[in-house]
Amino acid sequence: MNIVTEHKISGEPIDNKAPKRPVRPVLWFIIVGTLLAVLVGGLVWFNYFRGQMIKQFFANNKPPPTAVSAAEAKSEVVPNLLTAVGGLVAVHQVDVSADVNGRVTEIKFAPGTRVEAGTPLVQLFDAPEQGDLANYKAQATVAQLSLDRAKQLAARQFGPQATVDTAQAAYDQAQAGIAKTEALISQKLVRAPFSGDLGVRKVEVGQYLTAGTAIVSLTDLSELWANFTVTEKDSGSLKVGQTVKLKVDAYPGRIFEGKITTIEPQISTDTRNIRVQATIANPEKILKPGMFVTTTVVLPDKPAVITVPETAVDYTLYGDSVFVITEKKEADGKTSLSAVRTFVQTGNPGRRSRRNHQGREGGRQGRRRRPAQAAIGRGGVDFDRPGSADPGAAAALLTLCIQVIRLGRITFLEIQKSRSPRCASPTFSSSDRSCRSSSAC
Repeated sequence: MNIVTEHKISGEPIDNKAPKRPVRPVLWFIIVGTLLAVLVGGLVWFNYFRGQMIKQFFANNKPPPTAVSAAEAKSEVVPNLLTAVGGLVAVHQVDVSADVNGRVTEIKFAPGTRVEAGTPLVQLFDAPEQGDLANYKAQATVAQLSLDRAKQLAARQFGPQATVDTAQAAYDQAQAGIAKTEALISQKLVRAPFSGDLGVRKVEVGQYLTAGTAIVSLTDLSELWANFTVTEKDSGSLKVGQTVKLKVDAYPGRIFEGKITTIEPQISTDTRNIRVQATIANPEKILKPGMFVTTTVVLPDKPAVITVPETAVDYTLYGDSVFVITEKKEADGKTSLSAVRTFVQTGNPGRRSRRNHQGREGGRQGRRRRPAQAAIGRGGVDFDRPGSADPGAAAALLTLCIQVIRLGRITFLEIQKSRSPRCASPTFSSSDRSCRSSSAC
């Protein structure tokens, strides 16, 4: 180490080199900014490139055409039908009963059999009436003899005419007693009022019956009535003689036909419905009174309309529509088929107009509320769509920016520290031989 010996002259070691010039902070910020810009630009370019590749992949990856079933729309005359519900009743049906009180002495029928009109069914006790009948017959015989004798005497002028009149009156009274007694006896013998099928027996021998007590049911199944009701609006299209088709649950798939025979002239004030009655022939006797029936009245035909299968109609809140297949010419000259949604009006024009009106009022809300469309909308936002922001890439970019800023801050602090003053090499003066430094530590 060299020591300066001259007065007021300080020196430094010869082997000490001059300190390097510190790097400026501006240069470091430029470097950090350039790196940051390169990183951000690389991430943005990568995101854009990925979106373009995804878009190109889905554009070239088209699904195959969907196979559909097509039907030809035809102009047909649709049957004009009026459907209602009702029930069957027998034209002739009654619960056979006795006209007078009496005790059952004999049952002359078998349950479930067919009987003809006038067939005896039940015999009630009629011994007193039979005695009265014999008495009146005897009186009639005596009155007849007296009348004949009086007429002979009157013819010979041996008797007055008054005797003849008295004998005639006695004879007539005897005949009236006979007729009355025979009528009482006939009431004690219960007969079938018409031909039909008997039901379950409800009495026993020896049972005392009062007038009106049901003995057995008798039903004529050869002809039935179908009673049903229609609304006041539909009553104007009904006429006597129109064909009625019936369906019953007991025989699914089978249709029975009849004719309208009676239309009630009055409309019910409670329900505003009109009662209609149709007569149904039942030669096979398979229809029973009390069956629930679905009636269909065949009304006059309406003008021809365009018909399509019911499954081809798409029913929505904003209207009914079908997909019409049309030919479309491509740019290369080829012809392809495409389906175009076309709104249509179906069913009864009056009812459809009300449904269409409701659809127009709620159409917009219906489109927004449709679950399928809502799912499609959510899929375009939540899933990876070309050109949309990626939350994971944004988070990674933010983390990288924070790390770069932190690295720049540490570098800046290191630069500042390197520029701070340090203790120079010691020097000695020749006068006081004391150690001095060129600057304070």
